[in-house]
Amino acid sequence: MTTLQERPHTALLIIDVQNGVVAGAPALADVLANINTLLDGARSAGVPVVWVQHQDEDLVPGTENWEYVPELKRLDTEPLVAKSYPDSFEDTALESVLAERRVGRLLVTGAQTDCCVRSTLHGALVRGYDAVLVADAHTTEDLTEYGAPTPEQVIAHTNLYWSNQSAPGRTAGTVKTADVTF
Repeated sequence: MTTLQERPHTALLIIDVQNGVVAGAPALADVLANINTLLDGARSAGVPVVWVQHQDEDLVPGTENWEYVPELKRLDTEPLVAKSYPDSFEDTALESVLAERRVGRLLVTGAQTDCCVRSTLHGALVRGYDAVLVADAHTTEDLTEYGAPTPEQVIAHTNLYWSNQSAPGRTAGTVKTADVTF
């Protein structure tokens, strides 16, 4: 249903699952297992997998914090998009990577739930993409010391919030890993 013309394909988007981003994230082993299940399914179905990697003063390219977690393995044929802003589309090559592959629907996974994941979901929807959040394949850090809800509450609220999103001619929502179809 995407409003993007001639873009019938789906892509799996993996956002910022980097050592310095997900260290200490709740249920990380489960989230990584779900992303790996999605990777296997996407690769088997010939669905594009696109990786997004944040860089800033805390995530310096080439450092251990900047690297993707070792549990997730990117293939050389899978694009890696560098970003410096929460929205993975902002000042990046993501749109051109997706256009080349005629992608109009995104299955979104990764970190941080309340920042880069949500920003990218909104960015995708306003740009005409169908944007589906994989409800059990994203996580965030604990920011309760700054007044934020617990990570589990942030994740639950984001799943609730995104399950009710809509826009003319586009679909949004959430799906569990076990219910994803490629």
